[in-house]
Amino acid sequence: MDFYQVLWFILIAVLWTGYFVLEGFDMGVGILLPFIAKDDKSRRMVINTIGPHWDGNEVWLITAGGATFAAFPNWYATLFSGFYLPLLLILLALIVRGVAFEFRSRDENPLWRSFWDWAIFVGSAIPALLWGVAFANFLRGVPIDANMQYVGGFFNLLNPYAILGGVASFGIFTLLGALFLSMKTVDPIEGKAKNVFRGLWVTMVAVLAVFVAASALFTDGNGSLGWLALILAVLGGITLLTAGVLAARGRFGWGFILTSVTVLLVTIAAFARLFPRVLVSNIDPGYSLTIMNSASGPNTLHTMTIVAAVMVPIVLAYQVWSYYLLRKRVTGKPESLHY
Repeated sequence: MDFYQVLWFILIAVLWTGYFVLEGFDMGVGILLPFIAKDDKSRRMVINTIGPHWDGNEVWLITAGGATFAAFPNWYATLFSGFYLPLLLILLALIVRGVAFEFRSRDENPLWRSFWDWAIFVGSAIPALLWGVAFANFLRGVPIDANMQYVGGFFNLLNPYAILGGVASFGIFTLLGALFLSMKTVDPIEGKAKNVFRGLWVTMVAVLAVFVAASALFTDGNGSLGWLALILAVLGGITLLTAGVLAARGRFGWGFILTSVTVLLVTIAAFARLFPRVLVSNIDPGYSLTIMNSASGPNTLHTMTIVAAVMVPIVLAYQVWSYYLLRKRVTGKPESLHY
């Protein structure tokens, strides 16, 4: 293994982790939108909690995809050919959601606004589910032959373990959305969001526990950091359990932080279980894609490292600054409703 290969595996893991933590809560808000807010003003309040942030959060996804293409072109090629249909569905859902945010308030017709509200729901729910399905398949393994070609079909990806992963990601992102709304809105939305978290939390602790157990039993643990993955996944379950305990005591801010930590730990655990592989072959372990056989040349990785060292701190500083500026609650007053 080359230093730059390991470095870029870590950096791509960081990008995906940032995406799931930040985009996780705004997907959760989109999932809850039609159910937690029944009138137009309430729905505008909900949308305005994430309106200034959702497109910035998606930059993490774009950067993760671009970094994969440049650093590990064979990984990118196999992934985007084998997972073409689910990734296309995710892309279309994200496009629909982005359009919905911009178009919703262009007309005051209730049917128009209701249509785009449901578009936000669909555009949030599909990625929340399918990202879990995709990453579960990365861990379980997919049919990859000796030529690094995916030789399965769409329904190979819809196995019970992958569906369980999709349910886990969907539920945890919904929890994050509920906690974010509890911090960013006022009653009655705040109270409803807290009730959603209380009602869903125990179920998601159980789902995550089952998923971690299934991962230990049914996925290929031949990665060199399998032991670390298990520790991180268990810690993720503990932080989610603790988040619910603190939320029950009214400390929903800490609940949000710890649930975000759960997403962070579980995502890092997934990459740790893979390392040094990037896609596992369930035909023959020797056909798996690794950071060695799918990486770009050292000059490319060296140049990318210099660019990342300059640009990543700028992006991080901008996002921290934007969240700081928009830290206040959305109260429903006209000056706070821009969407």
